[in-house]
Amino acid sequence: MATLSIHFDPAVLARLTSANGDDTIHVTLSLGGGDSTTPAASVTPHGPLAGLMQAGLLKPDTVLTFHQRRANRSGRAVVTAEGRLIVDGHSSTFLSPSKAAEAITGNVINGWTLWHTPDGSTLDQLRQKLDAE
Repeated sequence: MATLSIHFDPAVLARLTSANGDDTIHVTLSLGGGDSTTPAASVTPHGPLAGLMQAGLLKPDTVLTFHQRRANRSGRAVVTAEGRLIVDGHSSTFLSPSKAAEAITGNVINGWTLWHTPDGSTLDQLRQKLDAE
């Protein structure tokens, strides 16, 4: 029978122990060759966010947020290395910013203008910056 061995970096354990009930912690598991010094294979992002990521305008683990005052609704998503979005409260990932936003709002919505990066930029503003370069 195969043996499953999971090793956590001490920083991950520290983060897990300091988390409160409102935090969402994402853990990615991958197959390794048994040598803990082997670096993980690099991942190439695909899909709509790939260009922003390849240009360095959007990085994996970036937290995207939105708040709609009128609807009294907020959303939070984390960008994966593959260029997908992990939306809080949803078990599947989303390739499209609009589909990720729709999963929260329940409406067809432009996720490019809805989601904001930590510095306040929208994904659309990042896309415009990429087009200008």
